[in-house]
Amino acid sequence: MSLTAGIVGLPNVGKSTLFNAITKAGAEMANYPFATIEPNVGVVEVPDSRLDRIQEIEPADKVVPTTFEFTDIAGIVKGASKGEGLGNKFLENIRQTDAIVQVVRAFEDSEITSVSGKVDPIEDIEIINTELIIADLEHINNRYSKIEKAAINSKDKEAIAEYSVLKKIKPVLEDGHPVRSLDFSDDEKKIVRGLFLLTDKPMLYVANVAEDDMADPEKSPLYKLVADYAKKDKAEVIGLDAKTEEEISEMNPDDQKDFLQMAGVEEPGLNRLIRSAYHLLGLRTFFTAGGKETRAWTFKKGMKAPQVAGIIHSDFERGFIRAETISFSDLDKLGSVAAVRAAGKLRSEGKDYLVQDGDIINFRFNV
Repeated sequence: MSLTAGIVGLPNVGKSTLFNAITKAGAEMANYPFATIEPNVGVVEVPDSRLDRIQEIEPADKVVPTTFEFTDIAGIVKGASKGEGLGNKFLENIRQTDAIVQVVRAFEDSEITSVSGKVDPIEDIEIINTELIIADLEHINNRYSKIEKAAINSKDKEAIAEYSVLKKIKPVLEDGHPVRSLDFSDDEKKIVRGLFLLTDKPMLYVANVAEDDMADPEKSPLYKLVADYAKKDKAEVIGLDAKTEEEISEMNPDDQKDFLQMAGVEEPGLNRLIRSAYHLLGLRTFFTAGGKETRAWTFKKGMKAPQVAGIIHSDFERGFIRAETISFSDLDKLGSVAAVRAAGKLRSEGKDYLVQDGDIINFRFNV
């Protein structure tokens, strides 16, 4: 399931450092704006301790985690929606992503240049969000004039429906609010998705904090500013130190474990970032277990069993009979498939079953 989260932010806030830490891809870094011109794409494994536990209970020859894609997009500056700093190209790259991870500087460092000349995370956020809103408003205005004529003159049902949605969106953008702040019906959501609006995308703010704050970002006043803003924006937020995370990502497992223990941190902040971005898009995980391969698979929340079976192979969906299902919590608690079966917890689910996060499934099919 190919969905991607775009990493955005003003120049020199730590975007590419964070991307390097996530993917170890070596994106170019320099202490000046526009060091990143083309978007860098990296695929990461989604950390999931459940996969290790399943392998412990039902050993397989190979263990395969599920993956998630991040895109590092060049720094945006004020005026990007008007083409400043190669802005139009950057905004188009954002439009191709499914969610936005906005990196915000929440640390002091005199050696790293700030585009605005000071460290002000809220001003930085509002520069980016304003550019996204302006770009969306321009897009809506261009569409509005075309659809208005069709809706009024031809009485076309599709045009009328879209015109109604555009009339709902336009004043909200004009007031400086993102499209995601609106509530839409299911039919309206289909129309909105077709507009590919920047501010309709779910947002995750990443406060790039100082090393001293990485164990407890909430003690940082700059992090608190970002967290408060995110709450008002109905967005998610996490805090991490991108520079330290990059260093951690280059350590071997033993050194990494020792470092985290000394730092008073249970796991790398990147693990939280990857999981947060994954869940931001409504992505969930199911498992297949035992035999040659124990594997984690990504599916979209709300998918039914045949659709999920199709993620493995189209034949599984086409010839779907049933899904023999165990919840991870039951397997973890009872300790074996035999014990789960004896307890009556092995379920046979049909075509209308909504797959749940953590389900361990053996699909039965016939083609």
